[in-house]
Amino acid sequence: MTSLPGTAAPVSEKEKVQISISEALGGHRNSLGLIRLILASVVIFDHAFPLGGYGADPFFRLTRDQASLGSLAVAGFFAISGYLIAKSGMSSDVVQFLWRRVLRIFPAYWTVLLLTALVIAPIVWVTTGHAISNYFTLAPNNPLNYFTANWTLNIGTYGIYDIFATTTPYGREVGASVFNGSIWTLIYEWQCYLLIGAGVAFGVFYKAKILVPIVTMLLFVIQIVNVTNPSGLAAIAPYLSDTQRITLTFTFMLGASIAVYSKKIVYGNGLGILSGLVLLLSLRYGGFMTIGVIAGTYFVLYLAASLPRQVQWVGSKNDYSYGVYIYGFLVQQVTAHLGWYKFGYFPYALIALVLTFGCAWLSWHLVEKRAMALKDWGPGRGWSHWFDKARSLRPLRTAQPVPVTSTVAPVPVVSQMKED
Repeated sequence: MTSLPGTAAPVSEKEKVQISISEALGGHRNSLGLIRLILASVVIFDHAFPLGGYGADPFFRLTRDQASLGSLAVAGFFAISGYLIAKSGMSSDVVQFLWRRVLRIFPAYWTVLLLTALVIAPIVWVTTGHAISNYFTLAPNNPLNYFTANWTLNIGTYGIYDIFATTTPYGREVGASVFNGSIWTLIYEWQCYLLIGAGVAFGVFYKAKILVPIVTMLLFVIQIVNVTNPSGLAAIAPYLSDTQRITLTFTFMLGASIAVYSKKIVYGNGLGILSGLVLLLSLRYGGFMTIGVIAGTYFVLYLAASLPRQVQWVGSKNDYSYGVYIYGFLVQQVTAHLGWYKFGYFPYALIALVLTFGCAWLSWHLVEKRAMALKDWGPGRGWSHWFDKARSLRPLRTAQPVPVTSTVAPVPVVSQMKED
């Protein structure tokens, strides 16, 4: 089609400038914080079914037992985390990277463990007719063991004595004391951090970033084997028999792969809508653990770039999502112990959500934000800073005196002392 003289030619769809996913997300100008907060809240609604004694999450039936609302939310977490953590690794050295990851994960995590062992559990213990003197003992499953068995993120125990074992619907179902059933995912998150940290240490993100999608493709193949024949791979490599490790690491690395090529991966409504449809179809008819996870990773990042600017402030400065995640299960168990699950599913879940947001607010402002304020302190200054500092402290070599061969007597030099 030709244009009239003096008018601009119509621009075809192919001629329109396409922007990348990196440009679309625009640094902090996105809704990743809001989406993470929503995902953390979804976990609470998912856990309300077993913790309140309402049966299994009906989402399981809708997805042919592929995923619950909670597992879907966790997958979203790992996809977003893979993108953000890889971006962080691309802009820091390995010392900075690991220091900041430690500050983000461990202070709040250790705090919730200590609060559980030293505050919440003793209160429940006393209110159920036990003497406080019998709480702090060296008996099996004692409060000290609750911290020492879990502090490295490897979960050694979920309970203290038999607290909640008979007073909550979930405790009666599993026949054990469980305080915080959500924290099991954190060790997988940390292992993913270490994987990115290794990439930072060996310069993968600068010299060989193609290795990131290669590792992701390898995990994709392993994921297919695990889905089709779980016992086969376990017989060859027991470490890979943990299906959660493979699934979550695969999801994380998908986000990381998009991060390293974010300036080349196209952002578009067509791709976003298509990825969303593929995700829904895989959840309904099968394939979520493979194709669905890939589509879902792109979709969640597309969604973060597409939501209105009016909601981008949520989570941009104050990130409560981690606090919601690590306190949600604990709050739900306490409220179930108080019998509040008898109010019904939605009242029970909503009450737990409000109380959990309060805990998350305190966790962020009293612990997490203060810990992250140290990100540029000490190791946070980076390896090069401390290397240069060490070099500056090395004593300078003194010049060797040049032997005098002249027969002329040297002129004495009179030194002058400068007065202060």
